[in-house]
Amino acid sequence: MPLSERDRSILDFEARWLRHGAGKEEAIRAELSLAPARYYQLLGRLIDTDDAIAAEPMLVARLRRLRAARVDARARRTSGLSA
Repeated sequence: MPLSERDRSILDFEARWLRHGAGKEEAIRAELSLAPARYYQLLGRLIDTDDAIAAEPMLVARLRRLRAARVDARARRTSGLSA
């Protein structure tokens, strides 16, 4: 199934945001009319889809790597291990 307009908007926003500074949460509300928590929920689900990887392979791969690193760091903190 091809990406929806909202999915495409989320990927486009995330790709553009790499080049901007602070205020991301405000921009999410203004540009996408989403609460930041909802945006991140949707983005997390979206980057797990084949359609997203087909549309933006480098962006999605980078976001998956960042997510995996955060999960790994969180697991180390909770287990008492250091980096």
